[in-house]
Amino acid sequence: MKTTSLFESMRTWRHDFHTHPELGFEEHRTAAKVAELLVEFGLDVVSGIGGTGVVGILNRGSPLPAGSNEIGVIGLRADMDALPFQERNEFNHRSKNDGVMHACGHDGHTAMLLGAA
Repeated sequence: MKTTSLFESMRTWRHDFHTHPELGFEEHRTAAKVAELLVEFGLDVVSGIGGTGVVGILNRGSPLPAGSNEIGVIGLRADMDALPFQERNEFNHRSKNDGVMHACGHDGHTAMLLGAA
């Protein structure tokens, strides 16, 4: 994927998440979209962690030898929830969910983490 197309994809994802914000533990649409994209990227996906959490697993390289004290795992994390505020913006990707908006940046965090994946 070219950098420009990755940037455009990330912007599209962020706008989508911003348009459809969900409160904590109610992020069913967002979690489904994240899981769908991670599968599309070729990752193994575990959904329903703590209710709406999603984990994407990317396996690369060789397994560590048995008995090794080394850790061969890197974890990256982003929140997906929005806040219970009415959005007053006028841009095209403003919240369509009355009384809920991404005033916290989690829409961007989720899009950036998908970009990293």
